[in-house]
Amino acid sequence: MGGKTLAGRMGDRPSRVRRRAPQCCCGRKQPKDRQNMTKFKASTRKDLPQIAEKLKLDKEQILDMQAVSAVLPFRVNDYVVENLIDPGDVPDDPIFQLTFPQRGMLEETDYQRMRDLVVRGASETEIKLAADEIRGKLNPHPAGQMELNVPKLDGEVVAGMQHKYQETVLFFPTQGQTCHAYCSYCFRWAQFIGDADLKFASKEAEELARYVRENPQVSSVLITGGDPMVMKTSILRRYIEPLLAEDLPNLHSIRIGTKALAYWPHRFTEGEDADDFMRLIGEVKAAGKHLALMAHSSHSRELEPDIAQLAVKRLLDAGAVIRCQAPLIRKVNDDANVWAQLWRKQVQLGMVPYYMFVERDTGAKAYFEVPLARAYKVFTEAYSQVSGLCRTVRGPSMSASPGKVLVDGITEVGGEKVFALKFLQGRDPSWVNRLFFAQYDPKATWLDGLKPAFGEERFFFEEPAEKNQPESVRKP
Repeated sequence: MGGKTLAGRMGDRPSRVRRRAPQCCCGRKQPKDRQNMTKFKASTRKDLPQIAEKLKLDKEQILDMQAVSAVLPFRVNDYVVENLIDPGDVPDDPIFQLTFPQRGMLEETDYQRMRDLVVRGASETEIKLAADEIRGKLNPHPAGQMELNVPKLDGEVVAGMQHKYQETVLFFPTQGQTCHAYCSYCFRWAQFIGDADLKFASKEAEELARYVRENPQVSSVLITGGDPMVMKTSILRRYIEPLLAEDLPNLHSIRIGTKALAYWPHRFTEGEDADDFMRLIGEVKAAGKHLALMAHSSHSRELEPDIAQLAVKRLLDAGAVIRCQAPLIRKVNDDANVWAQLWRKQVQLGMVPYYMFVERDTGAKAYFEVPLARAYKVFTEAYSQVSGLCRTVRGPSMSASPGKVLVDGITEVGGEKVFALKFLQGRDPSWVNRLFFAQYDPKATWLDGLKPAFGEERFFFEEPAEKNQPESVRKP
């Protein structure tokens, strides 16, 4: 790190990121003629040598990235490279760490194995076999997503949906199972590696509407991925319009999880497709439903470009609410000043700070994870710096198998130092807002690394998994 603090590198100084134009990454003002719209250009593993030239990376760094990206998915685009990454601060630049594969993301023995294959020019088949073996050790579906969250209709599993909390259903449209760029920490990395057995996806819009109708406890649908905003609005309409056409008085809100505001804000500003999405927001509102964009917002730099701010304005003017969430990630945003600055910027633009998550126990977690004690310290110090308008945010929160668990404090009870924990969501709704305590462990990074406090043998929620599923999932 060269002796610089993370705050000094990311939070307080102006970034040296190249700015080619106030509203466009290609050197033009935002075009009026749709023939001149900014072109999206994605780069993947095969393009690393070309990207390296832009970022002044050496051959050893390229080999490192080629080895790691054979296992973990990699995708970036010109907008991210040219507008969000400071080439003078690579490899420490937070957006570079957020989007590019790093050597430490694999265990050393796995890294050496993959690097040797790359160096000797092994066949794609040999590389894939080795990569698949390593992926199997990386917990591709954390928190029981494949076993515990799968809903059913007529006794049959409904593909491409998850139902963990009684009031919210997650829907994974097939066409949205990629992103404009991949976050290197992503807990859904298994969606992007081409293995059908590891992927959630559905083309069945009618099944979604029917499931919501037959489960009146469902009040919210979250359309997620991947990133649904990679889809054309006409495709997105196929999934949303049936929810509006059906008589679904129980459905109050439709949410769309997206990183497009950071990685490709042009999606909301240019051309007929962007205009049609603004109309779709209005149609959802006119149907009496709330529409929220759940924006993955990791660093204030993502909100600095004029094009990103224009995208936010258009969405808010159309009637959407933008709620912002992201995990606390080592080397990206593990500093209180960075979070405070991020929350202030969000509020300034009219967005709502929503969640600080704890990095999930999957993929390159050993590279990115932060101990719970430090996560709580970062959150508390950031929270203390901002006004009440920013304090809509909750965290640090773990999306674990039993539910969303908040680290609510570190305190001493009866002479024992403990974590005070609380359920924000639970498989069993009766757990919500319930406090419980764990022994203080300065090294613990996830719920399953904690032990009950006060001599208890187990936490109250540690029951057989089938007892902890929503009622709709348990139906025969």
